[in-house]
Amino acid sequence: MKRDSGSAAVTIVAIAAMVAIAATIAFVSPAARAEPYESDPDLARRDEDYAKAKSAMDAKSWDDAVRLFNRAAVRHPDNADLQNYLGYANRNLKKYDVAIVHYKRAIDLDPRHRGAHEYLGETYLLLDDMAGAERHLKALKDICLLPCEQLDDLQRAIGQHRLRKS
Repeated sequence: MKRDSGSAAVTIVAIAAMVAIAATIAFVSPAARAEPYESDPDLARRDEDYAKAKSAMDAKSWDDAVRLFNRAAVRHPDNADLQNYLGYANRNLKKYDVAIVHYKRAIDLDPRHRGAHEYLGETYLLLDDMAGAERHLKALKDICLLPCEQLDDLQRAIGQHRLRKS
C-alpha cells in the first residue's frame, strides 16, 4: 500500500501548528504564568495593599494579611482571588465562619475557582463536616479535567481525615 506524501505533509503541518499554539498559550499568556487559581495575575502589580497582603500571607502574618486584603477589597470587592485569600488568612486565624463567608463569595464570583473549592473543603474538614468537604471535592472533579493540584490536595486531606476518625 502506497502512502500519499501530500497527506502526510498536511498532517505534519497540522500537528506542528497545534504544538505552536499550545506553546504560545503556555509560555506567552500571563494567565498561564499565574498561580493555577489566580484569575487576575496582574492585581499585585496594580494594588500595593494586595501585593503586601500576599507577602504577609507568605510570611504567615495572618493579621496583617487580613488587614491589607480588607483594604484592597474596598477597591476590588468582586475579585474572587482576593476573597479566597481573605478566607485562607482568616482560616489560619481559626476564624472559620469568616473564612467560609469569603470562600463562598469567591465561588459565587467564580464558580470554577479551584483554590476556593479546595480551601473551603479543607475548612469543612476542620469543622468535621465531611459532607461539606465532599461537595467541594465533587466540584473539583467536575472542574479539573486534567490533573489538578487542588483536587489532589483536597482528596488527600479527606483521606487523612477519614484515617484520623477511624
